[in-house]
Amino acid sequence: MTNTTTNSRLRTLTEEFVELEAKLKLGGGAEKIAKIHKQGKLTARERIGLLLDKNSFSQEIGLLVAFDDYDGKAPAAAVVTVIGKVEGRECVVVANDATIKAGAWYPETIKKILRAQEIAMRNRVPIIYLVDSAGVNLPFQGAVFPGQYGAARIFYYNSIMRRYLRVPQISAVMGMCVAGGAYLPALSDVILMVEGTSFMGLGGANLVKGATGQTIDNESLGGAMTHNAISGVAHYRTKNDEECIEKIRSLVRDLPKSEPSRLPISESSEPSSSSDEMFAILPEDHRAPYDMHALLATFLDAGGVEEFQADFAREMICGNARVGGIPVGVIANSRGMSKGKPGTPPRFGGIIYTESAEKTAYFIENCDRHSIPLLFVQDVSGFMVGGAAEHSGIIRAGARFVEAMSCAKVPKLVLTINHASGAGYYAMAGQGFDPDFIFSLPTGRMGVMEGDSAVQAMFGTQLEKLKAAGESPSTEFEAEMDAVRATYDRELDAKHAAARGLLDAIVTPDTVRSSLILALQTCLNTSTPHIGQFVL
Repeated sequence: MTNTTTNSRLRTLTEEFVELEAKLKLGGGAEKIAKIHKQGKLTARERIGLLLDKNSFSQEIGLLVAFDDYDGKAPAAAVVTVIGKVEGRECVVVANDATIKAGAWYPETIKKILRAQEIAMRNRVPIIYLVDSAGVNLPFQGAVFPGQYGAARIFYYNSIMRRYLRVPQISAVMGMCVAGGAYLPALSDVILMVEGTSFMGLGGANLVKGATGQTIDNESLGGAMTHNAISGVAHYRTKNDEECIEKIRSLVRDLPKSEPSRLPISESSEPSSSSDEMFAILPEDHRAPYDMHALLATFLDAGGVEEFQADFAREMICGNARVGGIPVGVIANSRGMSKGKPGTPPRFGGIIYTESAEKTAYFIENCDRHSIPLLFVQDVSGFMVGGAAEHSGIIRAGARFVEAMSCAKVPKLVLTINHASGAGYYAMAGQGFDPDFIFSLPTGRMGVMEGDSAVQAMFGTQLEKLKAAGESPSTEFEAEMDAVRATYDRELDAKHAAARGLLDAIVTPDTVRSSLILALQTCLNTSTPHIGQFVL
């Protein structure tokens, strides 16, 4: 048994993340939460807590988005996006957080809503909007209103889901819903409103008076009774938040069932190792080797990986496994040295060679033919370089790897352990290739290269000249190189990537297995190709 009580890099970073997570989930803080309660409303997170099945696991998407921007005043970009179960069915939930600027939309709010909609579209799962927003955050309108991926894209996705994809969309207006934002519920299948606290309109009472001179209160202009009894825009009127949430649950209960999966799903079996083992398996130095098989054993079903071509190109682990009883094709970077072909040097773990690229491409194509989802476990530093690598045709082999991964129609999940670097990150289902979900341990490091490599790339020629002249770098030169290393260390951090929406969520050893199971269950709602945002 491995000693799991020692402090480790993973443990330290996990504790830091858990502390940050708790802080961000407070939204605008205790004072703003009390204000929401005084208005007779629940907070976004309280609403989601009532909506999701009791004691079921849920996964928040984009919790860290924008946490390090706006002087820390826009936690989670003022919107909570979650995948979870409602009446036993996987759903996407989008809830404006009115404790932050009255739920107004920041540029990153749009990014998060679009990401939530893409999850719903690709996987054909219901999406529920809990609307409580003052609309566009006006000081940032230039990055919210216009553009291909501005606010209008939300309504485009609404329309595609409604007309072509048949993705159920349920909107509950539980507070303010003004201006263009009113099109979000209007483009949903069902609209619910709450008496006394909800308003929906293209302009509020103040704007109406300024534009037309008409004096009218918000309740008469666009309240729950108005839109249920007069305009006919809304479909259900509820007395309070609790009744509204219960009505949503009943609507989900009555939806048609999703299509059954073709996969041979078995009973889930607990991993052969405890999740706590991760703390001791991952080394203090992210560059140091470790046993990837031992790590996989902490979250895959008992039995681990039935390895494909186990004796060939051992720097890449490919094989069949199960997570929560669901079959997956595992593709993982082995770390540490391994034997090469006879007469060739040992191979570095985390590096993709010509043979490992070809092996992985073949394995991906097999999984795609058999409709088996792919799980990419990233700890990759890049593709091999040098004369021998180029002469072996690594460019062609790498291209085949990338093409096989890009064109696979099965669900693709990503879990970053340490490194997600260079073109290896791309080949291992980087974000640009639209994997269904991207998770990272707190130890994840995403970037084109490490800081030391960047220093060598930027200053290598100067360092060589100094060395040839028998001179040492000046204090100023050393400071310049240290600044580059510091910048890379900061930007490689998983929290930095999560803050920019480059991954869906940071997961901890305690939650990684549950997150993967829920993600796979969500993906299995449809057999349509998992390529791009949606396939008609």
